[in-house]
Amino acid sequence: MLLPDDPDWNGRIKNAATTKLSALLTGGVREIEYVYDIGDNWQHRVIIEKLKAAEPGATYPRFLGGERRCPPEDCGGYPGYYDFLDNIASKQSKKRKAALDWFGARYDPDEIGEQKIITALSRLAAEKGSSR
Repeated sequence: MLLPDDPDWNGRIKNAATTKLSALLTGGVREIEYVYDIGDNWQHRVIIEKLKAAEPGATYPRFLGGERRCPPEDCGGYPGYYDFLDNIASKQSKKRKAALDWFGARYDPDEIGEQKIITALSRLAAEKGSSR
């Protein structure tokens, strides 16, 4: 989305489908901001804390760690997410049941699903290796 009369904003626009992280890093970028799901306005900021050479024999991308589970899809942005968290922690069983029924499963905000992330990254690495 280009904004009229705002060359600074327009200069930052990149096509995520064709922009490689290595090109951004080589250009000195150390912080990346993006919005996921414009309707819910999930704002993300990725900060590059440290760069180091790739380890010989290591498979990339790889999972280094994380905190907390992502919010459920279409929960209503951060206000809806906090309502959801309040409801699943509620002592009122009707509120808790309604929230979990809406989600469709048990929800632990501290469980990030590490194995699922590792599996997804392994698939990406396999696709990357087969496209060479």
